[in-house]
Amino acid sequence: MMSDSRRAIVLAVGGGIAAYKSAFLCSRLVQSGHEVRVALTKSALNFVGASTFSALSGQSVATEVFQPERHPLGAHIELAKGCDLMIVAPATANLMSRFALGQADDLISTLYLQLTSPVLLAPAMSDSMWKKAAVQRNVDRLREDGCHFVGPSSGWLSCRASGDGRMSEPNEILEAAEALFNR
Repeated sequence: MMSDSRRAIVLAVGGGIAAYKSAFLCSRLVQSGHEVRVALTKSALNFVGASTFSALSGQSVATEVFQPERHPLGAHIELAKGCDLMIVAPATANLMSRFALGQADDLISTLYLQLTSPVLLAPAMSDSMWKKAAVQRNVDRLREDGCHFVGPSSGWLSCRASGDGRMSEPNEILEAAEALFNR
């Protein structure tokens, strides 16, 4: 589906095995006519490479707050400028905890605090993590803070079991993003 207007989207990729799905999401967002700016956590780099997202988005990828050769003002400031939506996929328990607490100790948590645009979270983690009271408190807090969620769904997880915590499919995340734009 082609977007009615070009939107600037920050795709923040957390460190979980579901990060591989975010490459497809990046491609779908670009094909839908959006400008996609990608930020990867250090943990995400254990699962996916920056060069993949650079090729798919057509832009350099941010991995650190301070990358003066790419982002002289700080990646969190430059990525947030003119941003229409931040999608966090996968939104790990760690990232959601940092957001809920207002921490700013890495690129994506600092970027989250810098942004004034809506935030769409696509959680991904094991069933037992997703159901943990602390995670659910953070989810409730983030909803109260205005974050939007897509998923997680139920299904086969990387821990070799079925349950809740599976990241939504890229097309579902794209549809949720488009629905936010059309509100």
